[in-house]
Amino acid sequence: KSLKLLHRRPTRSLFSLGAQEYLVEVQKARVPAIVKTKDGSNYVEAGGKLWFVAEWIEPLAPASKDLEGTKHLCRAIGEFHRLSKGYEPPKHAEIATRLHKWPKNFEKIITKMDWLRNIAYAYPEMPASSHLLQAVDVFEQQAIQGLERLNQSSYSDLVAKGNAYWGLVHQDYGWSNGQMGSDGMWIIDLDGVAFDLPIRDLRKLITNKMIDNSQWDATWVREMIKAYHEVNPISAEVYDILMIELSFPNEFYKHLKGAIFEPELFLNEEAVQLIQMIINLDQTKWPVLEEIKDDWIGVEAR
Repeated sequence: KSLKLLHRRPTRSLFSLGAQEYLVEVQKARVPAIVKTKDGSNYVEAGGKLWFVAEWIEPLAPASKDLEGTKHLCRAIGEFHRLSKGYEPPKHAEIATRLHKWPKNFEKIITKMDWLRNIAYAYPEMPASSHLLQAVDVFEQQAIQGLERLNQSSYSDLVAKGNAYWGLVHQDYGWSNGQMGSDGMWIIDLDGVAFDLPIRDLRKLITNKMIDNSQWDATWVREMIKAYHEVNPISAEVYDILMIELSFPNEFYKHLKGAIFEPELFLNEEAVQLIQMIINLDQTKWPVLEEIKDDWIGVEAR
């Protein structure tokens, strides 16, 4: 058994626990089952937080980092997304949804690109400031174009289908939270699940793997998307949103936003190397996205 303390607000934790119960008891997903308390509840509340016990799955081992292992992870999260459709949160749970937040999230990142520029100007003596200034214009423009593409896409029509139609994203999925058991891939640590377009988990998996590989590779990206599609089919409209997400400078923002909070500690020689790594990686991304952009044209007809 595993005893877990959920660090979020109790009402938010209720949402996650309800999702875990739905996936196991209704959908028979490979997600650890919750052990009920003596009075039949999913949790106990203590110290202003929720605690619960779940089954401990044995054996579990991380998937291999090669292409086949990565495809197992993609299939597992696709199955998770498909099985989570139809989830209705408990009555008193806080509804965790990111479904309608994509435009504001893109706008927030564009705003913070300008913050990064101003911070680099304010700390000219720091080793990474000049490198940040040289990079931020390019990535800011990518972000602006990404928002324009999102606004011109089918995004509004897709999110109008509602939370239950799309189901849940994990939000922190990878080799630690998707592991191989004796009967297939298990998904654990559902603390942060939320309603969203499912391909955001897939995008994070792809970009993280491209960083691990030190370059973008069309074969890897295609195979990861196809593996996901096998268990949770991707429409042409959703594929378009995935392409927009992959083109957005998420990795630049994710790795450099620390400069906003602690510029004097962050903008050091290590940040110089980090910026160069992201630039080099980005240069390999665009030929791959160009190569695969039309893969899903007419997908419904195939």
